Amino acid sequence: MKKVSNIKSKKPTVFVGVSGGVDSSVSAALLQKAGFNVVGVFIKVWTPDFIDCTWKEERLDAMRVCAHLHIPFKTLDLEREYKKEVVDYMVAEYRSGRTPNPDVMCNKHIKFGAFYDWAMKNGADYVATGHYAQVSDRRGLHPSSLRSYGRASADKAEKSKEVGMLASTDKNKDQTYFLWTLPQTKLQKTLFPVGHLKKVQVRVLAKKFSLPTAIKKDSQGLCFMGKVDIKDFLAHFIEKKEGKVIDEKGKVIGRHQGAFYYTLGERHGFDIKVKTTTDKPYYIVSKDLVKNTLTVSSKAWQEKTIGDHKIIYINLLNRINDWPVNRKLLARIRYRQTLEKCLLEKVSDNLYKVKFEQDQNAVALGQSLVLYNKNICLGGGVICAWE
Repeated sequence: MKKVSNIKSKKPTVFVGVSGGVDSSVSAALLQKAGFNVVGVFIKVWTPDFIDCTWKEERLDAMRVCAHLHIPFKTLDLEREYKKEVVDYMVAEYRSGRTPNPDVMCNKHIKFGAFYDWAMKNGADYVATGHYAQVSDRRGLHPSSLRSYGRASADKAEKSKEVGMLASTDKNKDQTYFLWTLPQTKLQKTLFPVGHLKKVQVRVLAKKFSLPTAIKKDSQGLCFMGKVDIKDFLAHFIEKKEGKVIDEKGKVIGRHQGAFYYTLGERHGFDIKVKTTTDKPYYIVSKDLVKNTLTVSSKAWQEKTIGDHKIIYINLLNRINDWPVNRKLLARIRYRQTLEKCLLEKVSDNLYKVKFEQDQNAVALGQSLVLYNKNICLGGGVICAWE
């Protein structure tokens, strides 16, 4: 295969995943300013015909950014890979009663899977995305990363060629929770140019660089697909099966569309028929796929009464760095959750026990449990059981 980039200079080449959003646009501009040979790559993924998808508009915005920066623009078709590794996986997990995390799988198999592999085969020295995360050892590109990681640790990482993943400076935007599957080999060749910035600073830089996406709103929802109602989406793949909503005493108080659609802690998407003027919102506290029932409670989420567990089991553990397993760490079981103290213990080659100091509420099978040491993301695993 002929390489995409035919660049003879000694400057390192970086392929940037340009999505048509402001974060990836500023990432490309910062890398160009830092002296890299930058190639913009728009990743085209599978989209169902029942969704009003805007990928053509997003691709056009990405193309405009690359034209503005005078950098090459490429389109990479990963429809088949996305359908198999993200969509089919998500549907299968819901059908089995688990709650998957498609954004994690998108990063693993698409952005840092197929895209990363293609980039390396076609002349890239690095790949970059607009994720809010940091790499500890980026050879001076972001000195703030080295300071936050610790000078001694950074020096050690440089000598060993090992790098670490750090939380973003903008704690409200930090995306390390979705990046825990990255192996060390790929992280060493990955750049997160906006990870040391806050979102407001990214917006300022976008205007400074006069980027076409400077005032564009952030996209939200399922990775690449935008805002999608998950139950409406799943209804095209899994037949609806109406069932009973019951309270904690077993009394039928409503109906739902199918127990596999829901996850613990949800308070929407089911109908409560038996109501009083003093009712508080109901949350799902358990579900039974065999009986197709949802058990709900009106006790407040803040009281941590929904599926409390201190011991959670995970599999598919990925350690970004080489660190001992049996140790005290910090962890979160959902995006933006406050980090909680825990002890990680090995049970077998593919099973690990995480013992939290405090009860964790609304624990969901199939979700990610991500491990940290202060602001360093160490890796994570998939929740498979609890006590």
